[in-house]
Amino acid sequence: MANAYASARQRFADWGVDTEAALTALAAIPISMHCWQGDDVKGFERKSGTAGGGIQATGNHPGRARNVAELRVDLEFAYAQIPGKHRLNLHAFYMDTDESPDRDAIEYRHFAPWVDWAKSQGLGLDFNPTFFAHPKADDNLTLSHPDAGIRDFWIEHGRRSRDIAAQMGAALGRPVINNIWVPDGSKDTPVDRMAARRRLNASLDAMMANPLPKSQMRDAVESKLFGIGVESCTVGSHEFYLGYAIRKGTLLCLDMGHFHPTENVADKLSAVALSVDELLLHVSRPVRWDSDHVILLNDDILAMAQELVFADLLGRTHIGLDFFDATISRTAAWVIGTRNMQKALLRALLLPQTRLKAAEAALDYTTRLILTEEAKDLPFAAVWEEFCARAGVVSGAALLAELSGYQSRVAARG
Repeated sequence: MANAYASARQRFADWGVDTEAALTALAAIPISMHCWQGDDVKGFERKSGTAGGGIQATGNHPGRARNVAELRVDLEFAYAQIPGKHRLNLHAFYMDTDESPDRDAIEYRHFAPWVDWAKSQGLGLDFNPTFFAHPKADDNLTLSHPDAGIRDFWIEHGRRSRDIAAQMGAALGRPVINNIWVPDGSKDTPVDRMAARRRLNASLDAMMANPLPKSQMRDAVESKLFGIGVESCTVGSHEFYLGYAIRKGTLLCLDMGHFHPTENVADKLSAVALSVDELLLHVSRPVRWDSDHVILLNDDILAMAQELVFADLLGRTHIGLDFFDATISRTAAWVIGTRNMQKALLRALLLPQTRLKAAEAALDYTTRLILTEEAKDLPFAAVWEEFCARAGVVSGAALLAELSGYQSRVAARG
């Protein structure tokens, strides 16, 4: 392996690329891994509610985490297979408590054990209010609901989520990203979109009226194209939240599954970055719709990573994952998806960026094309294996053995 990396390092140097600088840069990029892949987006509340908002995990692979303890064991195994130190993205209905508070009554103490666990693992945390899987979301309307009482319930949930996120950030000594997504929309064509959007706008304003220290918590708003039951109109569209983020100074969340299938989400980064200070990504793989498949090392992910690197947006972008597949090992999905995001970033960091940009600036598109295509043959895999080795993480056949062995052990859960 050492010989393979030495050879690869020289080949990249011939292209003007410093592999050591790339490895250092990659090691400093945390990925926020989503807790909801581990239990099929069920959460740990002691109540029932429909999923709502088009959220549905399909499959019944054995070994789903059924409680907080099992979820943490699975998370610890997954993080052990991923080089670097990362974050956990936690939804509000994953509280760790023997109490049964409703969403408008949650408090920091219901999540304090997660903070203690994160500290013990050297992880950061991110947070999300949960505006679905609740009887008051069964209309697929929450913050934009015509019923003021229902709106007030969800506004209070959002307020409390922000406070919890801020207290988490204070306890961890680093800011928590509090991402706001609501499933609000209409199955059939509405006649008064403006009324719904005015209600959503006012609810968001009320929810975020109390400014909290950015050193502890930062708000993000997330759009969506459509979902099951909201096929004809999503109140919180991309245009709605882009305008809101610009006006209110929040982060803008771009979810790769929340746009038309032919849209290039990577292309949006440099466009919106001129108007908002920070971005949040939910990296996913839509298959014809927002189906949240485990991300592959495909063209979409490579393009997203290259845009982050070439547009110098890594310092302004928080990278999170959002997929849930219950047809395969849930822990393997975490590991494969997170590592693929890292691989894509590494490939972008190992491209001859200076030469490519110089050719483009000189309108020398022939050279740009030659460089782009020839670079595809560079030995990226050897650099990735070196990255894993330095972190004490296995790769290749050894990773397959680790993932398969763990799945065999958890399958007995049922």
